[in-house]
Amino acid sequence: MASAAYDAWLFDLDGTLIDVDPAHPRRVFDEIGDRLSREFTDEEVTTLWHGLGGSRNAQLRRWGVDPEPFWDAFHEIEDPIRRAEATYLYDDAERLVADLDGPIGVVTHSQPHLTEAALDHLDIAEWFDTVVCCGDDIGWKPDPGPVYRALSDLGVAAERSAIFVGDSPSDVGAAWNAGLTAAHVERFDPRERGHCVLADHRVDRLDGLQDLAGQARAADGGRTDRQ
Repeated sequence: MASAAYDAWLFDLDGTLIDVDPAHPRRVFDEIGDRLSREFTDEEVTTLWHGLGGSRNAQLRRWGVDPEPFWDAFHEIEDPIRRAEATYLYDDAERLVADLDGPIGVVTHSQPHLTEAALDHLDIAEWFDTVVCCGDDIGWKPDPGPVYRALSDLGVAAERSAIFVGDSPSDVGAAWNAGLTAAHVERFDPRERGHCVLADHRVDRLDGLQDLAGQARAADGGRTDRQ
């Protein structure tokens, strides 16, 4: 990988650092389907939950599902504790974050009550110096607004000295729209997504980015492990 040192690291959350047991989204979609009188296949659940089809609202419309009642049902059904208990931490995420110095932030589409429950359940909230949840007020990825908010929280003014790591095209788009280096971790076979995601760095495990972390640490002259 090209030599680089970053003043800050930003991460997407779901699908990048953490994920859920597949039984959880299956249960959620079954309950939504009961309300909407529409069954969802396992493939549709995976596609929508992980955003493999791009814009989730656009994907719902392609399936003939009105996004507004779908999300109304989703937010009523999705319980933060139940979801947190089904959530696990990727082992490669733990290894990478432990190798980083300097400020670390999260920029996620998950809403605050879901995000807080997951971070608390996994006992990783202290890993991050800021957590920004996207919303109508600051925008949704690939809008750079949430990325700018995270950089401001971290006190990083030079956007190009930061890197944003995510698992979706919207994460890459948010990084580039904010002038950051973009790294994409592909948690699925690209054939499931239907295309390859372009980024400055592409890996299938987060510890594939440890060379970048090491370069940044060497440039800073030291290391502080995160426990």
